Amino acid sequence: MQNLNNRIIIFIGKLADYFIKFLSLGAGSTWPGHIVLFLNKNFIQEVLRKSKVKIILVAGTNGKTTTSTMLRYLLEKQNKKVFQNEEGANLLNGIASSLVKNASFFGIFNYDYAIFEVDENTLPLALTEIKPVIVILLNLFRDQLDRYGEVNTIALKWKKSLEMLPKETRVVLNGDDPQIKYLGESLKAKVYYFGVDQSLMEKNEIPHDVDSIYCLKCGSKLAYQGISYSHLGNYLCNNCGFRKPKTESFVGKNIVYPLKGVYNIYNTNAVILVLTCILNVGLDKVKKSLELFKPAFGRQEVIDYQGKKIHLLLSKNPAGFNQSIEVSREIYKDGKVGVLIVLNDRIPDGRDISWIWDVDFEKLKDFHGYKKGLQIVVSGDRVYDMALRLKYAEINNVIPEENLVRAIQKNIIQTDEIVVLTTYTGMLDVRKILLGRKLL
Repeated sequence: MQNLNNRIIIFIGKLADYFIKFLSLGAGSTWPGHIVLFLNKNFIQEVLRKSKVKIILVAGTNGKTTTSTMLRYLLEKQNKKVFQNEEGANLLNGIASSLVKNASFFGIFNYDYAIFEVDENTLPLALTEIKPVIVILLNLFRDQLDRYGEVNTIALKWKKSLEMLPKETRVVLNGDDPQIKYLGESLKAKVYYFGVDQSLMEKNEIPHDVDSIYCLKCGSKLAYQGISYSHLGNYLCNNCGFRKPKTESFVGKNIVYPLKGVYNIYNTNAVILVLTCILNVGLDKVKKSLELFKPAFGRQEVIDYQGKKIHLLLSKNPAGFNQSIEVSREIYKDGKVGVLIVLNDRIPDGRDISWIWDVDFEKLKDFHGYKKGLQIVVSGDRVYDMALRLKYAEINNVIPEENLVRAIQKNIIQTDEIVVLTTYTGMLDVRKILLGRKLL
């Protein structure tokens, strides 16, 4: 009887998905899930229990969508059938919606893998509903403090959940993040560590956007022999010996990384490790396919608009924003760069914006365009908070513009290309203007 009930529930969910799209109410990324979970709170585990699809969970503060999309792309290049919660709906209702969309009316999944990116706070809940074959944990940074609290709170929740995983599960951890590395020390599941090469740990001093520089075992301050960014690097506790593990960085393997920035090297190395060390795909096959990978929406996505190239860089917390600034400097070493910063404080962004004071906006003064007098335009719901932050960074040629359309046009007039540094909902608003349609 339960099978029949879930079949009816799937039909209702698919019907809701159809009407949401037919009436242009969105992409149906969450509401079908809301509905099916209301009808059956155990829908996810009951549907997956009788399915042969293998589940991969991807969690972390930054990089979930890029990592999930890249992993799906490379698996499909190996002729595997894969689906994911591709709209970035990373709560349980988003997972349920993805199951509704990709199941047949009989609750059958004609797929080899399902990749679910999960919100930091949702991972423990997801692990009670889903039995993954692989869990990938990318990093932990401050993000949406009003919802999640500090990273230590999240790490403790993760640790309890991960300890319940069976030994058959494969757990892939960022060994350069001390919070993440600590999670792997008491697991029954087999653990794999990825990282980046020491040559990329160019920073010698601890930056002020760090979140985890104290030993998780004894509380002593960690010593670093190199930092890639934020608190990620080569660390050691001189008190108890807690240290960075041996990690797979694929140095010397001639990897052509498709996306810029050290943070994307981490994401890519996590994916390569999963494919080559766990799923036994040859490295040469992975390298060949990787060269053609295109970024997910808003993650170094380039949109042509009115003859100009618009580069979208999702920037939603101190560590991520600082990396976006580094990538922007790399992209625009010489050209006539325009900078648009969009700061929103809606629910998906987090209502607390105090984190902007931990971003190194002072580095924007090194932009070639800024030195030549180009103006930096700021917009979004908290436009004046951002303008004030830039004033304290001693950036003088800032234009606050409440209207996002006008903010984009002001950049287009004065530049050849534009880099947009934006929070999540700001990215959706910008894409709607540039492409004439909503993503969600």
